[in-house]
Amino acid sequence: MTRIPVTNMETESIVVQECKLKGYSQKTIDNYLHYIKRFALSGKPPREFLLALIEKGDSDETVRSAGFAIKFYLNTIKKDSSEIQGILDNMPNIKREKKLPVILSKEEIEKLISVTKNINHRLIIQVGYSAGLRISEIINLKWEDIDFDRNTIHLKRAKGKKDRIVMLSNKVKEGLFNLTDNKQGYVFLTNRDGKYTQRTIQKIIENAAIKTGIRKNITPHTLRHSFATHLLEKGTDIRYIRDLLGHSDISTTLIYTKVSNKDIRNIKSPLDS
Repeated sequence: MTRIPVTNMETESIVVQECKLKGYSQKTIDNYLHYIKRFALSGKPPREFLLALIEKGDSDETVRSAGFAIKFYLNTIKKDSSEIQGILDNMPNIKREKKLPVILSKEEIEKLISVTKNINHRLIIQVGYSAGLRISEIINLKWEDIDFDRNTIHLKRAKGKKDRIVMLSNKVKEGLFNLTDNKQGYVFLTNRDGKYTQRTIQKIIENAAIKTGIRKNITPHTLRHSFATHLLEKGTDIRYIRDLLGHSDISTTLIYTKVSNKDIRNIKSPLDS
């Protein structure tokens, strides 16, 4: 059996360099390194390592991420080995869980906003929902990206290194005007003038949900899911929604047709007929 090399500073550096050359985000690089180290130190073949994760109860998404990281590692470190290629060919493809996204109603969104008294926190929720932003896009939003005259936000080098233009809500616009006089640099800064972290924004939304009594499993991405679903229910063309979300493939956007009540509400339940 081919011995999988244990990682060291040199191999980790090669992996990082290869990731950067392929344009992967820092989050993806960190994720890959995490699973590569665990895999290499386990001493197990890839199939056994992934099976151990499954038997431990890790989610399908975790196992998928580990599988991608291992494939990348083996392809990067041992490209010239036919034995390694045989291992790669024998690795399973873990199917993605087909979970439907959690969607909040318009009323629930309004409740989250109304119970959030901190102006920074309230605007974070508002801009996340009103423009369908990813959490990283909220964190890295700069004043120079906002066009107050044209009511647009220019998201630069977003996921996949793609730019896109989204709408600037009038309510968000008013809130941003009152946020600070110094409209330079990042829009959302903590009391210590640092950028918000993903965990902090997660806690902001979790705390708002607790205050409102909403028992759904809400994350910052729930705001983005709700944005897309509500647009679809209002009759917005799915192709425009795809562009607003920055999806490369419209099949990703089509998931919202499964959670929209646009057509379901027109079907009468047999209990009511």
